[in-house]
Amino acid sequence: MPTTTICGDERISKFKNKGKDLAKLREKRITECVELRKAQKEESFFKRRNISLSSLPEDEALSPENGTVSFRIEDIIRDVNCDDREAQTRGCQAARKLLSKDHDPPMKTIIDAGLLSRFVSFLLLDDEPTLQFEAAWALTNIASGTSWHTQQVVNHGAIPAFINLLASPMLHIVEQAVWALGNIAGDGAAYRDVLIECNVIPALLAHISPDAPVGFLRNLTWTLSNLCRNKNPCPPMSAVNQMLPSLMQLLHLSDKDILSDACWAISYLSDGSDDRIDVVVKTGIVPRLVELMNNKELCVMTPALRSIGNIVSGSDLHTQMAIDAGVLSVLPNLLRHPKPTVQKEAAWALSNIAAGPCKQIQQLITCGLLPPLVEVLKNGDLKSQREAVWAVTNFTSGGNVEQVVQLVKSGALEAVINLLKVKDAKIILVILEAVNNMFLAAEKLGETERLCLFVEQLGGLEQIEMLQNHANEMVYQAAHNLIEKYFSDGDLEEVQVDATQNGFVFKAPDLDKTFTF
Repeated sequence: MPTTTICGDERISKFKNKGKDLAKLREKRITECVELRKAQKEESFFKRRNISLSSLPEDEALSPENGTVSFRIEDIIRDVNCDDREAQTRGCQAARKLLSKDHDPPMKTIIDAGLLSRFVSFLLLDDEPTLQFEAAWALTNIASGTSWHTQQVVNHGAIPAFINLLASPMLHIVEQAVWALGNIAGDGAAYRDVLIECNVIPALLAHISPDAPVGFLRNLTWTLSNLCRNKNPCPPMSAVNQMLPSLMQLLHLSDKDILSDACWAISYLSDGSDDRIDVVVKTGIVPRLVELMNNKELCVMTPALRSIGNIVSGSDLHTQMAIDAGVLSVLPNLLRHPKPTVQKEAAWALSNIAAGPCKQIQQLITCGLLPPLVEVLKNGDLKSQREAVWAVTNFTSGGNVEQVVQLVKSGALEAVINLLKVKDAKIILVILEAVNNMFLAAEKLGETERLCLFVEQLGGLEQIEMLQNHANEMVYQAAHNLIEKYFSDGDLEEVQVDATQNGFVFKAPDLDKTFTF
């Protein structure tokens, strides 16, 4: 007897309400979003400790030490704590170079030595720009570590000092402050909001200009994207409204790194409730995002696709804006993209569009989305197939009978039946719901028996019968219900089912007529 397994997937429970509220079918993949953000954050922070600033006046002299020169912590402590400016600068530079090491930089050693308060005090010395810069870089590197490391930097008063540095007349010092503030903002919602409350956004936006060096704008855009991150809580709406116009500007530049981080920023801002999506789409940014979905650079196309996926998970109006901007003409190529992660994201976006009303489902059909969807169901990796299965189920829940017939004709039924062999109980449940929805459409056409025979010919009946032995109680029950409702009237009459170019033709030997489902 199957054991009861708790299925806590919120999408399943909302899906069961399909007849009451189609909007509930549009679900964001919260866990996957968090995992993707985490990966992006870790990659970004790894870069943010070892990059060279674009605005350095003497880049070679101030670049991180990559050789084998060793610095004694005792010497650094002595120099930083003395009263001689030259020695202080030497000590800060030595500390900065140690902290720039790729592997195991001595962050805790520097913190435990009590040097953070000295570093922060050096940030205030406008008449000693070299010392100011070296201290800022050392603190930046510490802030790029764990949350505990970042907390130590913040607790020593670095936030107001770094914001003050944004007014420095020396661009390389401003850029260093931008970098440090980005590391602090990226630590989480708490420090992000502290920075916002300290009015960091206007101070940052003031540096966006046509004359700003591209490298500087890259760091600035990355910091802005970190100010858009995190959902618990989301950034204050006032901050969102401050940043969106500048993000719009940045999204119309050509540099791939700027475009990438600006798109990630939009993806974070659009990953929320409908009112937050509304603020984003009202900027008029949707056509540009759709355009960037065609960008040859994966680092640009991926966050643009994520942003559009978030937008079409909103209201029907939001989804229609994306459709009107041409998203359905871009998705087929992305569903066939060689990168599985792109296929998955594209299938996710498609599943959200398929959760809309019949008009939007018809637009999916008209724009040729069914063939690439079936290709993903047949040939995609498991994560992509999971999203494609949701697209089929949402389609069958919201589509009319004629649309469901076209879905069956496209090969989707055969494809999802073949996926009943997977081990993921949640996918199986979603597939069984799709099959049930197809039977509901067949009932309206008076073609239930024909569909039963077609399912049997595809091997579906055997698969569903086997699922009655599944360990998951919900899978067992769903499979049992299908068998009881549609396959329990004894042996089905033998009917030949031929696949034609225009559909499936069911031929009964004792009847003179044919039925096209």
